Amino acid sequence: MILRVFNLIAEKVRSFCSANSDDRGIGVVEVILILVVLIGLVVIFRDQLTGIVNNIFGRIAEDANSL
Repeated sequence: MILRVFNLIAEKVRSFCSANSDDRGIGVVEVILILVVLIGLVVIFRDQLTGIVNNIFGRIAEDANSL
């Protein structure tokens, strides 16, 4: 009798714990944190990135003119 009650309580605790382990929001938080880090890197290295992009587009324009 006591063992059956203990098993019933244990089953209820397991079902309660599994019902409250909703991890769907964790993916959203991870994506937001990754975006924040990427935006921060872009802000920090803005001048360097602008120079690289301008250099690449300059080479593309030169190669297009040479055709």
